[in-house]
Amino acid sequence: MKSLLKKYKLVVRFIVTFLLVYGVLTIGYTLYLKYSNGSKYYPDYITNLVARQSHTLLEGIGYSSNILNHPNEPSIKVIIHNEYVGRVIEGCNGLSVIILFLAFVIAFAGKLKPTFLYCLAGSIIIYVFNLIRIVILAIGLFHYPNQKEVFHTVIFPAIIYGIVFILWMIWVNRYSKINNSNG
Repeated sequence: MKSLLKKYKLVVRFIVTFLLVYGVLTIGYTLYLKYSNGSKYYPDYITNLVARQSHTLLEGIGYSSNILNHPNEPSIKVIIHNEYVGRVIEGCNGLSVIILFLAFVIAFAGKLKPTFLYCLAGSIIIYVFNLIRIVILAIGLFHYPNQKEVFHTVIFPAIIYGIVFILWMIWVNRYSKINNSNG
């Protein structure tokens, strides 16, 4: 057993670090959501911010839009040209994707400063792509409402997770300790 642990030390360290960071960040996020309940930013601050920024982007590209708190569930309705096209829920705010990204990068951490800067830059990139994803999804649902399932369950998750995968590959191949120790 000891020889196996020694042989696969890097793999074990990656898995333990990933699970630890992912667990801590997820618990923190869960507490954030718990204590956001009932705040003036419905349903929580980040989801509210994402909905407002999506609305601003839609307006900026010429779509008359509005957002309204959903009366029956913790979400915000997105309306384009007076037509309800979808809703922004907590899962749409991108934070769970950012948590996954951060856990992976930290599990393959390099030096402290590049790791911190890459985590910050990657989180911003994911956040921005998520906003763009929501805006394009809303426009797509406005023009092609019959394609909702394809847009929401196939195309747009593939885009956001594709971005995360590309960021991970850049990290592993350029900045992580694993690459520096093998190269």
